[in-house]
Amino acid sequence: MQILTCPAQLQRLEGILRKSLPLALPVFGAVLNINRGNPGQFEVLVDKWPEFGAVLARPSGEVARGVTRCPGTCRACSEHPWVPPGARSWGALGLDLGVLGALGSTALGFVGPWGHWGALWPAPGVRVGSLRPSHVDLLNDTWPYGGNARSRRYLAEILGRFPQVCLQDGSGQPVAWVLTDHFGTGTHSYTLPEQRRRGHMQVALTVAAQRAQARGFPTFG
Repeated sequence: MQILTCPAQLQRLEGILRKSLPLALPVFGAVLNINRGNPGQFEVLVDKWPEFGAVLARPSGEVARGVTRCPGTCRACSEHPWVPPGARSWGALGLDLGVLGALGSTALGFVGPWGHWGALWPAPGVRVGSLRPSHVDLLNDTWPYGGNARSRRYLAEILGRFPQVCLQDGSGQPVAWVLTDHFGTGTHSYTLPEQRRRGHMQVALTVAAQRAQARGFPTFG
C-alpha cells in the first residue's frame, strides 16, 4: 500500500471521504486529525492513488495488520496499538450525540417537544473547564476498558493531544467529561455517580459537538 504524505493528496482524500460518509467513518476522523496538525502522529495508506479502493489509518511506522471491509466499494480501517475491542463504541465521527440526537439538539441548545428553542447550560455551581494531566488516574479508574498501565498510557496520550470537555464543580473537581481520540470519535464519557440525572452529560456533549464542528468535524446522532 502507498503512504500519502503530500498535503494536497491528503486534502483531496479528506474531500473524497467526506462525500462517502458514513461508509468512510472508520478512517475519516483520522484523516481530519492528520490534516489539522496530526497530533496523534498517524499516517494514512491507500492501495493505489488516486483511484483507491482501500484506505488504512494507523500510527506512523506501524506494520499493517490487514484492512477490514466496510459496506460498499471502498474498504476502510483505523488501527491503534492499544485500543481494546469495542472501546470506540460510539461509532460516530467527532461526537456521537447520543441522547442529544434524540432531543434534536444542536450547538448549545435544543428543540423541545413543542418545537420551541431552548438552551442547555451547566447546572448551578458547575462550569465548563478542561481536564488536567493529573486527572489521568480518575479517567483510568472510570473507563470500562481501563484499570491497567496500558490503558493509563493510552488515556494520558489522548488527554494530552486531543480535544476534551470537562464540567467542574465549584472547587474545580471534574463531575462529567467527554474525550475524543485519534479517530475523531468519542472514546470516554462519564459522569460521577453522585452527579447523575442533572443534565451534565447533555451539556458536555453539546459543547464538545460545537467545538468539533468548529474544527470541521461533522457530528452524528
